[in-house]
Amino acid sequence: MYSNYQRTIKENKLRVVPEDVSDRYNESAEHFDSDVGTIEWMMGLLKMRKKLAKEAEGDVLEVSVGTGRNIEYYSLDKCKSITMVDLSPEMVEIARKKFKEAHPRYSNVTFRTQSAMVPIDAPSPQGFDTIIQTMGLCSTPEPVKLLDNLGRLANQEHGRILLLEHGKSYYTKLNEIMDNLAPAHADKHGCWWNRDIGAIIAESGLEVVSIDRYHFGTTWKVELRPRQTTLKSDTKDKGSK
Repeated sequence: MYSNYQRTIKENKLRVVPEDVSDRYNESAEHFDSDVGTIEWMMGLLKMRKKLAKEAEGDVLEVSVGTGRNIEYYSLDKCKSITMVDLSPEMVEIARKKFKEAHPRYSNVTFRTQSAMVPIDAPSPQGFDTIIQTMGLCSTPEPVKLLDNLGRLANQEHGRILLLEHGKSYYTKLNEIMDNLAPAHADKHGCWWNRDIGAIIAESGLEVVSIDRYHFGTTWKVELRPRQTTLKSDTKDKGSK
């Protein structure tokens, strides 16, 4: 095992992997669920997905929806509308079929194949009440820009941004291992698993409601919202003119 690790490190030094590896998801769409299903169950991630999705209410946006691994967990009686977005057309189609099978009577759902870093029309001019993303910051080339846009898409008064992500650990040695293996992992799976989620959140300027970490700190469960101090300042400035 150690020799394989050392060989991978040497190979990674010669490997050129772009920051944007999102196209890998088109190739893995058909077998993605079977690839990650067992490990997610073993790590308790399915329970985390379930808990996160059940918090969705109002006008809901899920970005990086992938194959729709959260779909079965939504409490639809609390959801006025659901918009699901992903850049991979293959994955969006799988999610669409999965939703129809799981919730055949729910019609106020929209699927869009597009980037989450551009405007996404909400049913209400106030924006989305709940925005969900699971394992999405690892696959975008501009994670800060993505979070910033989610902040703009959220209802500025009470919108919630709920994230389940993986990234850097508490522990330096584990981070070194993840860094050494990151290029090969990203090239194969479309995921940069060694990103500093805390730094990305801080740079986005969004207000942190809560952060919980699991699995030696590599799994991040986060709730954010648009920064309220900025909103109050903007309102005051507009009213004083």
